[in-house]
Amino acid sequence: MVSVSRRSALAGALALAACGKKAETAPEAAAVSRPAKGMSLPQAVAGDWRLPADKARDPWRHPVESLEFWGLKPGQTVVEFWPGAGWFTDILAPYLAANDGKLIAADLEPTDPAAVEIVEAYRAKLKAKPKIYGEVEITAFGATSGPVAPAGSADLVLFLRNLHNWMAAGIVEKAFADAFAALKPGGVLGIEEHRAAPGDVQDVLAADGYVQQAYAVRLAQEAGFVLDKTSEINANPKDTRNHPFGVWTLPPVRLTSPRGEAPNPSFDRAPYEAIGESDRMTLRLLKPAV
Repeated sequence: MVSVSRRSALAGALALAACGKKAETAPEAAAVSRPAKGMSLPQAVAGDWRLPADKARDPWRHPVESLEFWGLKPGQTVVEFWPGAGWFTDILAPYLAANDGKLIAADLEPTDPAAVEIVEAYRAKLKAKPKIYGEVEITAFGATSGPVAPAGSADLVLFLRNLHNWMAAGIVEKAFADAFAALKPGGVLGIEEHRAAPGDVQDVLAADGYVQQAYAVRLAQEAGFVLDKTSEINANPKDTRNHPFGVWTLPPVRLTSPRGEAPNPSFDRAPYEAIGESDRMTLRLLKPAV
């Protein structure tokens, strides 16, 4: 059972996710190119169906390099946990649809209004442009959810900046267990997560949004995964991690006051804009082949 404090932490995380939904209007369908059969990953990242604001974040999230590091290939079945507004879905779904693959989105359990709003917006996004996204299967991940995909069916599972949310909700161990069950033997779990300074004591609720890399690896290993390799693709040495409103002080969220409070127009954002987005770990873990 999720405690009251953990439910409160998760509610805050969902509120921030809701604030992060895209306000910019997507390109009109008539002006967007249909993904070409067999297109490459760089072509998917360059696709004109992606929002300009999303493309502006590519230098921080390195989608081509990250997905290649995790081993994305044509024909794969990929599970993306908690896709949010679809930043990575806009790359994964067209690429997989054009290369005989399949995307399964393990979205939020619709247990409260914030979650329902996020899930419905994601569904509407996919439904509006089926020629771009193909047939994305939507399942659920949460405290009471069942399997995110048929057992042993996935080639690649992705945890993209969500470990801190699941720690807040008390479901991070379930996330690793569900991913392990979904993967084929030899399958890959790819993780991108805000990285705490090494040696700090890990807050089990990850209240500031940062997670120890060693802690993340240990959680994965306890679920049966083996660490294959790590990457500094998404590192940012400018990130001091000492921010008044946690990682959400930084772009792209840019809080200027505690979550739930009105923005503070006098807050000096300049130091945080100079840092840019957070320092992030990038991990590749394997489900043992035997």
